[in-house]
Amino acid sequence: MESLAHQALAAALILVPAALVFGLVSLATKGRGAMTALRQARGESAVNLALVVINSLVLGSLVKFADTSIEAQLGLFPALAAFWLSLSAAATLIAALLILEFTVYWRHRAEHLPLLWPIHATHHSDGAVTWLTLLRKHPLSHVFSKLVDSIPLVLLGFPLWSVLAATLVQTFWGFFIHADLPWTLGPVGKVLISPAAHRLHHIDDEVLKDRNFGGVLAIFDRLFGTFDDASQHLRCETGIAGGSRSLGGELARPLEALARRAKRPAASPAG
Repeated sequence: MESLAHQALAAALILVPAALVFGLVSLATKGRGAMTALRQARGESAVNLALVVINSLVLGSLVKFADTSIEAQLGLFPALAAFWLSLSAAATLIAALLILEFTVYWRHRAEHLPLLWPIHATHHSDGAVTWLTLLRKHPLSHVFSKLVDSIPLVLLGFPLWSVLAATLVQTFWGFFIHADLPWTLGPVGKVLISPAAHRLHHIDDEVLKDRNFGGVLAIFDRLFGTFDDASQHLRCETGIAGGSRSLGGELARPLEALARRAKRPAASPAG
């Protein structure tokens, strides 16, 4: 029970400030339309919060165990650990964020491949993308990303504080880019992923959704040819074929994909 209470407190410390900030941003940018937007997203937001409960509380012990195991490995490479300690805190944090972003970029691209898409599709199923959509993750996707994203930082011996700080930066920027804001950020949007650029990633288009995989930085999208500033797609429609589902429907997506694959007839041998 004490562990659950800690997990609930940790979730609240992230969600409550984010809700206040983005609630005020919505009021400032939409005026009376903020309440209309809130009502339109109400059903999907309820599912998102239910997924937060599952991922943060029900799976909290599993993720905490993984985090503890990762922390235990941070001292395996004393030479690398000493190198990061020899740098300034700012340089270490920037390096950690760059490596985390590189990992997230390729993990995210992998989740758009047919094999992993069924666990990632839940994140794209919101028809009304809001800041809370960041946390709309199938439990399998949540665990997968938590484990994969940490591996390079651990192997490279980064100090724990830099891992946590880089993750925190990525989380709060993630809330920002999922917010319903048609902002490209101008010249800054060539370096950082903007809300408009990430909304394009959530577009209900099978081709254009494979753009802008970065979480904070646009540099890897630009380097590997997947960047789009989204200036031609402001206020685009979001979601996936079939739309969003209830909590049970979202949890069932990967199982349904497995069932469909099992029903496919095996390819006949060449003769």
